[in-house]
Amino acid sequence: MRIGFIGLGNMGAPMAKNLGAAGHEVTGYDTAEVAVEGVAGAGRMQDAVAGMEVIVTMLPNGGIVRTVHEAVVAAADPESLIIDCSTIDVESARAVHELAGKKGLMSLDAPVSGGTGGAAAGTLTFMVGGSQAAFAKGRPLFEIMGAKAVHCGEAGAGQAAKICNNMILGISMIGVCEAFHLADRLGLDRQAMFDVASTSSGSCWSLNTYCPAPGVGPESPADRDYKAGFAAELMLKDLDLSQTAAEKNGAATEMGRHARDIYKAFVDAGGRGKDFSAILERLGQS
Repeated sequence: MRIGFIGLGNMGAPMAKNLGAAGHEVTGYDTAEVAVEGVAGAGRMQDAVAGMEVIVTMLPNGGIVRTVHEAVVAAADPESLIIDCSTIDVESARAVHELAGKKGLMSLDAPVSGGTGGAAAGTLTFMVGGSQAAFAKGRPLFEIMGAKAVHCGEAGAGQAAKICNNMILGISMIGVCEAFHLADRLGLDRQAMFDVASTSSGSCWSLNTYCPAPGVGPESPADRDYKAGFAAELMLKDLDLSQTAAEKNGAATEMGRHARDIYKAFVDAGGRGKDFSAILERLGQS
């Protein structure tokens, strides 16, 4: 396929690279003018859109997605599929679907889970909203960039799933960090804590796969001085999205709200750029 990829940051660059490595003709555009192996650079955004069968975007927030998609829809060929992999608010996702629909274009909101490691390895999970026909057209690309793609429903359903999933992740990571912090104060060995909790009712992804304690469990960012696999400020962004959605829809998410407040305090206190699991490090300083 001829694929245009807009947004070649920490996530977008490896995703575009994987598409190119699979034999697709990929043209990329980013305001930072970065170079990506196997991806032809475009000097203008329109050059990464016109004549493309699929246009993929990976952008920072809903406002930017809306602005970029106005230009994308204006320049896209009538048979193009537009896939937005950004993590944004549900309202913005639905708005860009509507924008594409007015021109007769197929579109998908397809945020991802798996972080920069998953983007590089091609093991991301895609949570996808849009029509069945659009999902069928995009699926071969999801299978290159990721290990799993779930069609969650119509426009905006992918973003809804991502927001809910990451609210669980933020809450559970704080719980795991607090448990290790308490174990430290009680004089319990961290390895013993892991061996018990990871094989009993405390078992969860934040503990078993992404343990926040250095030297315990499988290798994780904790073993690399909390160099971000998923930065704390990105977790804060997702928790902000969850709470905005909760307020607009009358959902009671007290734990989600408290997790948002904890991550905001962490980021404001110097946690920006560190992995979201570095909450454990902050608790140890209290």
